[in-house]
Amino acid sequence: MIFADIKSAYKDIFESYDNPSLETHIEKIKELDFYLPYSSTFYCITNTQDLSFEFISKNMQSCLGIPSREFHAKGMRYFWSRIHPDDIDKWLTALNELMEFTLKEIPMEKRHLMNYTWNFRFKNAHDEYINIIQNTTPLEFDSNMKPIIGLAHYTVIHPNVKLQITASAKLLNDQNEYETLYYNNFSQKLLSDGISNRERDVIRLLVLNHSSKAIAEKLNISSNTVDTHRRNILKKLNISSTGELIGMLKMNKNLI
Repeated sequence: MIFADIKSAYKDIFESYDNPSLETHIEKIKELDFYLPYSSTFYCITNTQDLSFEFISKNMQSCLGIPSREFHAKGMRYFWSRIHPDDIDKWLTALNELMEFTLKEIPMEKRHLMNYTWNFRFKNAHDEYINIIQNTTPLEFDSNMKPIIGLAHYTVIHPNVKLQITASAKLLNDQNEYETLYYNNFSQKLLSDGISNRERDVIRLLVLNHSSKAIAEKLNISSNTVDTHRRNILKKLNISSTGELIGMLKMNKNLI
């Protein structure tokens, strides 16, 4: 994907019509950064409206070897330009689906309790692609409660570790515990290989909580044939039970 396409796709995902201000919040985060020790993680305050970094912690340079002034001056566009080319499409798709999930499934009054995680490979100052896991909490919203400014934490992992591109969305519940509401693996489709079209039909009906008898009637096959399909599906996917399969697919709708 060329850079112009990245900019356009990202803008569509985060398009907003407001201009929020977080000066006081940012000042407190700056104060905290002064006392935090150096580590293999860093954090930033990202502004998806003007594609800038409102703040960058001191660990960013120690993790990436790139002076923070580069990111301040060139903004998020420069950050994108260093993402591995093979990860760009998956990364943008992940962001878009997380945003769509939030706007469709999360009530406005609960969106400030959301937390999002995704990952990608990033070229550091030594032209080496390292793994980065990004975890973002929204800080400010537009008038439609669309998140536009966020506190992003980045964890750097050695390049020899092979990570698939995944994304998740969590909600802070009444017990102050994050529960996962959405998860997707964008590097691998669970049902992409080895699953026949008839087995896909069975899986989709299982996810809709149909019994083997009901599936047999809908597909005009016998219940014994349905049960055979169910056993073959579990064997092919190395899954121990139909319940495990259904739970995985309900959480990760993009796998079917």
